[in-house]
Amino acid sequence: MVKHVLMIKLKDNSKEQCEKLVEVFRSMKGNVPQVIDVEAGADFLHSERSFDVCLYVTLESPEALDAYQLDPYHCNVVKTYVAGVRETAVAVDYIV
Repeated sequence: MVKHVLMIKLKDNSKEQCEKLVEVFRSMKGNVPQVIDVEAGADFLHSERSFDVCLYVTLESPEALDAYQLDPYHCNVVKTYVAGVRETAVAVDYIV
């Protein structure tokens, strides 16, 4: 199994914008076949070191992660949306 974790700082980190991004991330369940499970949530502490939204995706294998990165829904809907709203992002991918 592979875990893909992405944390985003938004240009506008209002509650509405954070919730919208969480919805976009969660929409991958059922729309991206490589995704076994997806979790997404908005930060509630808003500390200096906090990111605004976190995505946590479970995939079957490194090959599934490669396919996920090229999936049309992921690219055309999710990545396109994120590119327009993110200030910065960090990610980690690891094998369980």
